[in-house]
Amino acid sequence: MAVIKILGTAGARYVVAKQLRSSAGTWIEHEDTRLMLDPGPGTLVRMAHAKPRLDVEKLHGIILTHAHLDHSNDVNILIDGLTEGGLKKRGVLFAPRECLEGDTAVVLRYLRPYLKRIEILKPEREYQIGEITFRTSCRHYHTAETYGIIFDFDGKRVGFMVDTLFFPGLLDSYKGCDVLVINVVRYKPHPSPNVQHLCVRDVEEILDKLRPEKAVLTHFGMTMIRARPAQVAEKLSRRLGLEVIAAYDGMTLEI
Repeated sequence: MAVIKILGTAGARYVVAKQLRSSAGTWIEHEDTRLMLDPGPGTLVRMAHAKPRLDVEKLHGIILTHAHLDHSNDVNILIDGLTEGGLKKRGVLFAPRECLEGDTAVVLRYLRPYLKRIEILKPEREYQIGEITFRTSCRHYHTAETYGIIFDFDGKRVGFMVDTLFFPGLLDSYKGCDVLVINVVRYKPHPSPNVQHLCVRDVEEILDKLRPEKAVLTHFGMTMIRARPAQVAEKLSRRLGLEVIAAYDGMTLEI
């Protein structure tokens, strides 16, 4: 059995800055392997306050889908914590190249040798750490180098469709997912092409085409919060004949 604990459901700058929802990442545990996906601001604090407590020293790895702060802010403190300040060389970081090089680098250089290894994420590649196997999606249409993640838990495929504009290639990348966790920042489309996030209309089309067993909406911006995510999910469920739920801070899914 795999356990997925969504520590935070905040998306977009205002919701994160005001902490209207937690912006912490997602804890993923399968057999004896534990990962943190996209540790945004407050991840370490949320881990410490979780019931039961999620110990940073027990992490085996961290995955960053892209460099934006709401997905990467706590990566450095998690590296320091899981390696006990560099006293124990352990842990694996998976991240796009942009997270490590150039002006967008978010991982401090002095911490990198603390890790057992760093693996660069590339599109549609397979990776493994301990008992967890996952592959990346195609590159998303976003303002940073971004990849979604599709986990394989003993034949059950769980996809995390992170920040992106909608484009037809998403459907091929996430085909066959039994559970699909979707970042839906906006209730309606934004008029600016620079705001590259999914809206509810996009999500409805995606779910209608892919037909997963379960869909989980998360990473809400202000327009989604005003629209009440649970009500949005209920309406999608009725229209599509699928199980669609809205995540809440601290939600646990068992796969």
